[in-house]
Amino acid sequence: MEPTGEKESIAEASKEVSREFRTLINGDDLDNLKQLQHLILGRLQDSNAVLTHFNDYSENCFTEVSGDFYKNTRLLKSMKSDLDYIFLRLRTMKSKISAVYPDAFTDESAKQVEDRRPDLEAPMEP
Repeated sequence: MEPTGEKESIAEASKEVSREFRTLINGDDLDNLKQLQHLILGRLQDSNAVLTHFNDYSENCFTEVSGDFYKNTRLLKSMKSDLDYIFLRLRTMKSKISAVYPDAFTDESAKQVEDRRPDLEAPMEP
C-alpha cells in the first residue's frame, strides 16, 4: 500500500490540475454551447418527426395506388401485345396484297420503317 502522505500529494495535484482546467474554459461559452446543442437537438427531433409522418403517409398512399399500378401495368402489356399482333397482321396483309397487286403501294410505303420506340421491358442502364 502507498503511504498516506503520497496519497495526499496526489489528491492535491489532482485538485490543482482541475483548477487549471477550469481556468482554461469559460463557463459562459459552455452554457452557450449547451444551449446550441439543445436547440439543434430540438430541430433534429422535429425533423425526425416530420420525416416519420411523411414516410407513414407515403406508405399509405403507395398501398392505396399499388393495386391500380399493377392493373394498369397488366393492361398496358396486354395492349402492347394486341398492337404487336395487329401490326403483324397488317404487314402480312400488305405483303399478300403486294404479291397480288404489285402496283398497289408506292415505293415509299414498301420501305421498312425503323422502329425507334424504346424497349420498355429492357432494364434501364445507369
